[in-house]
Amino acid sequence: MDFELSAEQKHIRDVARQFAEAELGDKIAPFDERHEFPHEIFKKLAELGFLGVLVDPEHGGAGLDYVSYACIVEELNRGDASVGIGMWAHNSLGTNHIAMHGSKAQKDKYLPRLASGELLGAWGLTEPNAGSDAAALRTKAEERDGGFVLNGEKAFITNGSVGGVAVVMARTDPRGAKGVSAFIVEKGTKGFTAGTPYRKLGLHASDTAPLIFEDCWIPEGSLVGARGEGFVQAMKVLEGGRIAMAAMAVGIGQAAVDQAVKYMKERSVFGKTLAELNGLQGMIAEMATDVETARLLTLRAAWLKDQGRPAMHEAAMAKLFASEACMKAATRAVQIHGGAGYITEFPVERIFRDAKLTEIGEGTSEVQRLVIARHILQL
Repeated sequence: MDFELSAEQKHIRDVARQFAEAELGDKIAPFDERHEFPHEIFKKLAELGFLGVLVDPEHGGAGLDYVSYACIVEELNRGDASVGIGMWAHNSLGTNHIAMHGSKAQKDKYLPRLASGELLGAWGLTEPNAGSDAAALRTKAEERDGGFVLNGEKAFITNGSVGGVAVVMARTDPRGAKGVSAFIVEKGTKGFTAGTPYRKLGLHASDTAPLIFEDCWIPEGSLVGARGEGFVQAMKVLEGGRIAMAAMAVGIGQAAVDQAVKYMKERSVFGKTLAELNGLQGMIAEMATDVETARLLTLRAAWLKDQGRPAMHEAAMAKLFASEACMKAATRAVQIHGGAGYITEFPVERIFRDAKLTEIGEGTSEVQRLVIARHILQL
């Protein structure tokens, strides 16, 4: 395939880049220091249509393709990963689950509000004892009084306490993966609360919190699709989510390269700039090559998704390579900065902390290797 972006895709990428340059970067540092969610920035994202990227125009969204979406995710994360992951989780997970699998009534009710930013979306799959083994989740949904009663807890949920609506996977039958169903739960529903947001290694300005369900009754119309379809739905959602997570890693990795290049040109030792030192030249060349390779893998997976072709294998490859290239680039960017890279005055300290999540979220690197190997071995 030809990876040349169309004129429209380039324009969308440029709009995202301009927004990131104007609104993120150094401006997000105070939010990071305070562990504060930047609500005003998300309002501006909504005005650009970036909170309804994958929502069809009929429901107030932009209806963009996955290549365009990957470009937006990359540029926002290049500016700041806390904002980038909040936007990514809203679009790829909570909102997209409803867009892909919701009924007409559910789409009509929720998608316009999600696309406009009136509501932020969250997605509840991971649990304290069920992370990579998603089929082992314990949250239960029991039929009662014309609806369902949820009991259980979800862990590490992006937009958990700021989200207005969540799509939650819960067990309706004990039969492993086939016993999992998906439900839409609105904030304010009795018995549904968000726990205290986690204090995290990185992504301080993003919101990550547990979701707690205690005899939470929801109407029958909250069920997404049929009973027992939740796990299959989740896997389909994760395919696109992993492409976006790969794009997030590319953006953070590119930010690490950007900061390293800037510092190498400015800092001098022994009468030369760091940019003139052969050893560091080789380091920056390898960083940039890895990030570019990750970008191409990500765009390929996004292109396959746009063609309606299976992309689970390619999404796993992109996510695996991009996340590890991102962490490697961030580590080397700190090394290039020396002692300066270890203090909060320089952005690479934040980039380094933020990068690690890409090797964990949407399935760890170990899970991605399992997905890739099973596909290659046809297991």
